[in-house]
Amino acid sequence: MADHSERVRASLAGRYTIERELGAGGMATVYLARDLKHDRAVALKVLRPDLAAVLGAERFLLEIRISAKLDHPHILTLIDSGTDDGFVWYVLPLVRGESLRGKLAREKQLRLEEALTITKQIASALSYAHGHGVIHRDIKPENILLHEGEAMLADFGIALAVKEAGGNRLTETGLSLGTPQYMSPEQATGDRQLDARSDIYSLGAVLYEMLAGEPPFSGATTQAVIAKLLTERPTGLRVIRSGVPTGVDQAVARALEKSRADRFGSAAEFVEALSSGPPAGRTTWWRRLNRRVVAAAVDCAGAAGERHVWLAALERGWLHSPVPDDAGLSGGRPHQCYQDVDDSEYRGLSTRGAPRHVTV
Repeated sequence: MADHSERVRASLAGRYTIERELGAGGMATVYLARDLKHDRAVALKVLRPDLAAVLGAERFLLEIRISAKLDHPHILTLIDSGTDDGFVWYVLPLVRGESLRGKLAREKQLRLEEALTITKQIASALSYAHGHGVIHRDIKPENILLHEGEAMLADFGIALAVKEAGGNRLTETGLSLGTPQYMSPEQATGDRQLDARSDIYSLGAVLYEMLAGEPPFSGATTQAVIAKLLTERPTGLRVIRSGVPTGVDQAVARALEKSRADRFGSAAEFVEALSSGPPAGRTTWWRRLNRRVVAAAVDCAGAAGERHVWLAALERGWLHSPVPDDAGLSGGRPHQCYQDVDDSEYRGLSTRGAPRHVTV
């Protein structure tokens, strides 16, 4: 590795001074470097030699140019690229902060407000890129950089450049594009026609991890993760973390739908859903129930459950006034206490979003 670094340092002398290695990933080694022409610190990434040999320098550099055209406050824009002494490299602005992966390793779960802010900023970057016909293909905590309250999406277009330049020869390098825990089902099965909804799935998976402390699916091997991704549904966020609002839980669940047709059509739609309550038609009927009906439900639930009913109703916005002192009566009573409630309404409580305590 030392010999590799020395060769990189020698090949770029006169343009960039390599100061130290910052890390290494599946595709590249990252160096802290100084741009001698502009006297600024930058992040310089050098592709793995075996990967560069398979891709071909000219084809990769041609494909990567598309990301240089993306100009958005939450996109880390490509500022230089080239090839020297057999090395293929590209340069990004240096973000003096940390990656989302580093933050999650330290905190495990983020505050709701912070997680939503990061998601909305990255969604803004995706909305811009998708509008220019560019799909990221590798959204994950490692590619989200944080600095002074701002989230930046890195390596935009790199996965696409590698895919287009390498084609079927990528199997020679053992490289898997994308990260299984955040891949959409269609990306995991090798669909070449990915669209914006694949990125939306990946962003939903990242938000899920920020709130739950773990990705939607995990496993001992890549194959195990992909098997779960294709056949199982992730555990609901509110099961893991009850403080997550219902609307956020439902929005993330929709972003993680296995069929792209069932997901949000755009990053903007995802953000809108995260900012609003439950989808129309799911719980609106309950909002029409008056306080007397809810009190009757509490009465049936008994003293042990009455507080849970009211708290759940208030939490979901079904009631818009304080819980009355006489909301519930102690002791359960026969189901005829629902005689004031239309059967068609209370029979649907357990399946249409109302608290389970009032199921009959």
